[in-house]
Amino acid sequence: MAVQINKNLISARLKSIYDGWNNASLNDDFGSIANSDALLLLSGDPAGEDEPVRKGTAFQTWLLGYEFPSTFLLFEKDKLFILCSASKAKFLQQIKDGNPPVPVEILIQAKAKEPPTDALPKFIEAYSSHRRVATLVKESCSGKLMNEWNQGIVDIINKPEQVDMAPTLSTLMSVKDEEELKTIRTAANLTSTLLVHHIVVKLETILDKEAKITHEQFAGQIEMRIGTGDDEGAKGPDMKVWSKGRGLNDVDWGSTEFCYTPIIQSRSTSTGYDLRSTAESSMDPIAHKGVFLIAVGMRYKGYCANLGRSIIVDPSKEQEEIYNLLVSLQSELVREMKDGKTARDIYQRALEYVREKKPELEKNFVKNIGSGIGIEFRDSAYLLSPKNGRQIKTNMVFNLALGFSDLLDESGKKYSLHLVDTLRVGPDKSTLFTDGVKSPKDTLFFLNTAEDEVEKPSKSSKQPPTKPLVNGSPVKNKTVGGKVLRNKTRSAAQEEVLVTTAAKIKEHQAQLHGNLQAAGLAMYSEEGGNGGEKEGKGWKRFQSYKGESAFPKEAESLRISVDRKAQTIILPMHGFAVPFHIYTIKNVSKNDEGDYTYLRINFQTPGQLAGKKDDTPFEDPDATFVRSVTYRSLDGHRFDTISKQITDLKKEVNKREQQKKEMADVIEQDVLVELKGRRPHKLPEVFVRPALDGKRLPGEVEIHQNGLRYQSPMGSQKIDVLFGNIKHLFFQPCDKELLVIVHIHLRAPIMIGKKKAHDIQFFREASDVQFDETGNRKRKHRYGDEDEIEMEQQERKRRQMLNKEFKLFAERLAEAASTSTGETLEVDIPFRELSFEGVPFRTNVRLQPTTECLVHLVEPPFLVVTLNEIEIASLERVQFTLKQFDLVLIFKDFTKTPLHINSIPSAQLDDVKNWLDSVDIPLSEGPVNLNWGPIMKTINESPYDFFQQGGWSFLGGTGAEVRFPFPLPSLPIIHEKQNADVQRQSDADEESDTESEFEADPEDLVSEVSSAEESAYDGSDASDDSGSASFDEESDDGDDWDELERKAAKCKTIVTWISAVVNLRVVNVAYCGF
Repeated sequence: MAVQINKNLISARLKSIYDGWNNASLNDDFGSIANSDALLLLSGDPAGEDEPVRKGTAFQTWLLGYEFPSTFLLFEKDKLFILCSASKAKFLQQIKDGNPPVPVEILIQAKAKEPPTDALPKFIEAYSSHRRVATLVKESCSGKLMNEWNQGIVDIINKPEQVDMAPTLSTLMSVKDEEELKTIRTAANLTSTLLVHHIVVKLETILDKEAKITHEQFAGQIEMRIGTGDDEGAKGPDMKVWSKGRGLNDVDWGSTEFCYTPIIQSRSTSTGYDLRSTAESSMDPIAHKGVFLIAVGMRYKGYCANLGRSIIVDPSKEQEEIYNLLVSLQSELVREMKDGKTARDIYQRALEYVREKKPELEKNFVKNIGSGIGIEFRDSAYLLSPKNGRQIKTNMVFNLALGFSDLLDESGKKYSLHLVDTLRVGPDKSTLFTDGVKSPKDTLFFLNTAEDEVEKPSKSSKQPPTKPLVNGSPVKNKTVGGKVLRNKTRSAAQEEVLVTTAAKIKEHQAQLHGNLQAAGLAMYSEEGGNGGEKEGKGWKRFQSYKGESAFPKEAESLRISVDRKAQTIILPMHGFAVPFHIYTIKNVSKNDEGDYTYLRINFQTPGQLAGKKDDTPFEDPDATFVRSVTYRSLDGHRFDTISKQITDLKKEVNKREQQKKEMADVIEQDVLVELKGRRPHKLPEVFVRPALDGKRLPGEVEIHQNGLRYQSPMGSQKIDVLFGNIKHLFFQPCDKELLVIVHIHLRAPIMIGKKKAHDIQFFREASDVQFDETGNRKRKHRYGDEDEIEMEQQERKRRQMLNKEFKLFAERLAEAASTSTGETLEVDIPFRELSFEGVPFRTNVRLQPTTECLVHLVEPPFLVVTLNEIEIASLERVQFTLKQFDLVLIFKDFTKTPLHINSIPSAQLDDVKNWLDSVDIPLSEGPVNLNWGPIMKTINESPYDFFQQGGWSFLGGTGAEVRFPFPLPSLPIIHEKQNADVQRQSDADEESDTESEFEADPEDLVSEVSSAEESAYDGSDASDDSGSASFDEESDDGDDWDELERKAAKCKTIVTWISAVVNLRVVNVAYCGF
């Protein structure tokens, strides 16, 4: 097939060459050819496969679209000479048809057996006619035509002065057009796919199985993925790998190759770590611990893309910090690299960032942080170094290579770390072309050995959520900071068997409780003892009217009236109209006695019993207060109306106050900055929860510069969420679920319609209901289960496509958020294998742990609990005879109400305990439910006193009995078995949703207290007369009313505390003596 060259593209690029040349000055990027009379480009025989691409070859490929060996080009101000063979001339003749900016003359060389032509002499004559010629002075070519050229120019008397035009060629090729960017993007996708779906997976297998393989063998296996050989035994590309990449369906595999042999290095590499692209994979066996450096670059249709990663097995804390510094540094430079910046500026910013974060690493930082990339793998003219003053421009492509070399580990051995990616420069910031296996959870591996589990747990880095070991065999799991790999050594397996899970949990929990107590004492000092106290109610100032002139006209009649506008009730008193604001009124009552109707208005006064609520505060509690006022009238209908008006106004004000309180934490977001210059990433055909008003139709989600936007189908409604307000991002696949979900948990709620929302969810139904169940053409010709099998396969394939689409969108969203805010946002995926059932609200749901949270995302109300915000977990109703238990999560912010998750199956008790222990959450368990409202109120009153008296030790550790936090005097409580009737009455009076059906024996619970102090109880059996009181001899003497009230108040305080701790129904106290 004849070669078709793009003549229009060649003409456009010829025009850019002549425009840059004609407008060149000594100060710009074309300065090297500013005073040149001609440009000479020589090309000899093709270079060897192991040699890098020469700049002359790269420029020829950029200009003509193909490499033409043994072809000379001479650019004059008004003409272009091309010297080539007759076969090449047939193709290059097409240039003349593309309207080039200058005439093109093609000089044809004679074939080997034909007599020589005058083509070369004419070319030499044209060359020698110039005084100053720009060429590639540092490149040397070889071949027959080059030998003839060298012989021909020997006889030139006045040889032209030669200057180097390499910087100019770099400038011409640096800014990529759309077709070039598309090709580089494909090369980047090939490179990323190979890394994510083969190299890292293979490396995990090698480490997991402790396989013996050399670095060179591993690199060779990687090269095999694009196929080998051209004969009958040739193998094509490994589509099991490439089919998992995006945009690789139409790849021309004949135009795909590696830029260099993949580089694999580990601590066993004899030559040490080398961050240069010229390094080689050694013949040494791969180590199974330490730092692994991976570098791979691929070339597609002549254009290159490159990436490099560092994998660390069993990293030290310092190594984790250095790697996190590399990741954050790359994010910073991606924002910094934009149009108009110089290469020097980029390097200096990188160096400043290292100085700010870790100044001791400045000496280990690389001397340059990458270079331009395209047809040339490394364009030295655009080296990102401290001495290069060239400007970078939009649509330039760079290989950003960050790294630290000659670092020392804990054993004193040297190691290096690098992070390499290909990116495109934009007008405001850069965009990464290569990606994948970058976050710490993907690059930091941890060996699951007994030694690691004995180490002191750290609160800052959570351990992985794991299931309990079965038969002593460790399980492979993903962790917050990386991955856990199996250890199959016999000694480790034997140790796992010997040390049971329960023993390890008990030991670990002892450490966690000790750390928790120490942290509590450190946080709440004696001076700041009330630091955790919940802010109580304040005196609410209000004013009905500014003066008598503001009174309504109804006040002149001296009758009771309700002014809804001023929220005031006007009462006649001794001939005056006296206004009372609705805040001063507690309630109103009406009753009829004979012909009269009485209206009683009760006011808010100090000392009133407010039940479970706190007393209303007053500005001056010692002042004289009117408790109530009563009016009498023969007009009962009017009093009915007034009573209803006052009651309705009170309800309206309370409702308004409640709504105001609920909306107190709602924030007003900044304006969403829409993405310009390119189309935003979209996720089409998705539903949103909470749902918008109107008909339920799917919309689409778009990722913009500083947030995302959900647009309804008709464009009438939208939801904007800024990246800075995203706290957690979840992706839940549709495996064993009906929905595939991308869920966003917000830092502060926003208003959606008329409701506030802490969570926003985008989902699509995984099941396909659009199929014919009545029969179709296929059913007429098929029998048995063939059609059902096909439908199952299609369903499975559809679910896989949905998972892939939603996960890709979530990853893009996380990347955009991390780039915009500078804070790393990672996609969290629930661990279904660790899930358990429970009732956090009113219905039984499946709760699934993630790396950072405990979630329920399938249906509202959603549940998202951040694990590092949990202070302690209390397992309640843990009894052998019960089929269910409860879980209470107490938060570090004591002002938050503890979360109750009820009715968890007892069969999952070990799983829940193991999970809580694995994420470093202290836990306790007990046989009864605790009333956490009064307990948290007591703690908030003085957190310092709480921790001084033992803190959470009253709960005990795992399996410990409940102990009272404060010493209590003895108190006789009627046993539930001895007074069943009274007990049932109490249950009916005090029944609540949060209380358990299990009732413990109060004698057992107070036995420790009773033995500590002699009780005044006279020992009579309360069951003899449950409704009567038994008095001792001292009580016969008779106390005055003040003394009796004091005793009753003291008795009630103790009973309230007992009821709060053990949630018992104390309904009848025979007598309390002190």
